Amino acid sequence: MNPFDAVVLGIVQGLTEFLPISSSAHVQIAQQLLGLSNIPKPQLTAFIATIQLGTEAAVLIYFWKDIVRIVKAFFGSIFARSKQNTDTRRDAKLGWLIIIGSLPVVVVGLVFKDAIENQLRSLWVIAATLIVFGIVLGIADRVGKRQRSIEQLTTRHGLLFGLGQALAVIPGVSRSGGTISVGLLLGYSRQAAARYSFLLAIPAVLASGLYEFAKTYRDLDSAELVATAVATLVSFAVGFSVIVGLLKYLSRGSFMPFVIWRILVGVALIVLLSTNQLVA
Repeated sequence: MNPFDAVVLGIVQGLTEFLPISSSAHVQIAQQLLGLSNIPKPQLTAFIATIQLGTEAAVLIYFWKDIVRIVKAFFGSIFARSKQNTDTRRDAKLGWLIIIGSLPVVVVGLVFKDAIENQLRSLWVIAATLIVFGIVLGIADRVGKRQRSIEQLTTRHGLLFGLGQALAVIPGVSRSGGTISVGLLLGYSRQAAARYSFLLAIPAVLASGLYEFAKTYRDLDSAELVATAVATLVSFAVGFSVIVGLLKYLSRGSFMPFVIWRILVGVALIVLLSTNQLVA
């Protein structure tokens, strides 16, 4: 992998991680288009795990004040003897809900680990999930009442958000797309669904990313480590910009452009696979 390939993949990861269009699908497509499908699996796994940590660092920095407040309230609810005010109790509850919402993806990831890493990586699967879950997102955005705020999150809804995130173990579904679709169907506003989606992803992405990196980084030689570092920095910078832009856009815009993009990419994949321009 040369520096150009690394920068391109970093840009793709940064652009797609937080948009409901599936970063794993787009990174895999980009690998094929760049002719990188012959990279050994351990090296590719280490590379992808690391650049995902770059985009997750963007979430940590953007939501840093929220994260610190939630963590303090969470531990305060466990150890503090004095009563907490309403805002602190709400933050503590959000901390618990992030933990609860993270459980489904852990269970699904462990149970279906082999299928996720092998059979479900097919571009045919990705084409189908891009289209199907794009339509699901469009329906959710259309019928959702968009009245609830993140402060109104309940334990049941937190778990349902988590189930939406768990679907994202299937390439093409999209972590943010799955959780946002669930949030919209439950009546949450577009911004509330997106914000909780980003917060909910932090434990799962950090845990899986650090685990895969620790397990596979030794497979990267010095040149690949440099390329990975470049791609990670690029994915961080692009990802941070996408978070800022997306949350501003959602104050007035819909998810329909992302629905259209998903369907177009899915159809294009089917055409390219059917004509042997890409290999599944």
